[in-house]
Amino acid sequence: MDDRTLGVVLAGGLATRMGGSDKGLLKLGQQTILDEVLKRLRPQVDAVVLNVNGDPGRFLSFGLPCIADSLSGYLGPLAGVLAALEYARKHDFEWVSSVAGDTPFFPMDFVSRARGEAMESHAPVVLASSFDHEKLKWMRHPTFGIWHVSLEDNLRDALQRGVRKIVIWTDSVGGSEIQYTHKPDSLDPFFNVNTPDELVIAQQGSQL
Repeated sequence: MDDRTLGVVLAGGLATRMGGSDKGLLKLGQQTILDEVLKRLRPQVDAVVLNVNGDPGRFLSFGLPCIADSLSGYLGPLAGVLAALEYARKHDFEWVSSVAGDTPFFPMDFVSRARGEAMESHAPVVLASSFDHEKLKWMRHPTFGIWHVSLEDNLRDALQRGVRKIVIWTDSVGGSEIQYTHKPDSLDPFFNVNTPDELVIAQQGSQL
């Protein structure tokens, strides 16, 4: 198995607070949120796939492989991670780096830092976290992670047992985390778009 990293954009969410539309296809100026996500992810990994459910045709213009959840029923982002781990194993990647399809400003050193922490701590999964200046505590961002392909069977079993919360499972397998700080008056690098108001904030942030 090659020491390569597969990037997966988790773009298969239901987007109920955005009227059911694909958040990644919403516009930030001339480009979509997904364009911005890919611009940041591509330089950090060896290849990229999109985890999407439903008709993959709406993402054809991006020219990337689209992989659906392998388990039936919408089981949340962990199912997307599992689909990526399955794809990675079949295509000889050792690691999967997951990012959310609605988070256009994540750090350009995310994958290298996460891989470094995985090597140093021998953790099979590493999640990102950032400091919340309103809540005055560190907040994990569980859709942003680096995952070793050896986790595939364990994750499949967990999903079949009903596990849905990412951090519960990652803690159970000895996961670690990397921390990011930002100024109180600046946008969190893991700011994501869930509502129309947050879309406006993201559009303003993309112009900075």
